[in-house]
Amino acid sequence: MATVRFFAGAAEAAGTESERVDADDLGSLLADLRARHGSELARVLALSSVLHEGQYVSDPGLQLAHDAVLDVLPPFAGG
Repeated sequence: MATVRFFAGAAEAAGTESERVDADDLGSLLADLRARHGSELARVLALSSVLHEGQYVSDPGLQLAHDAVLDVLPPFAGG
């Protein structure tokens, strides 16, 4: 199972800072997250960057190892 870590607004939308998801690829993982958490997280995911093992990823076909770690980083304001 992959570990998904949520940051800032993504954590707020998901209602948690992390969770485990059973998914073979990035597309399945994101679909599962949308189904679990609804429209607010789906909106945040559409704007967010997803990091897999520290690298930006966007290919829904990306295969995930059972112990993968993914970070969901929404846009940050400020500066």
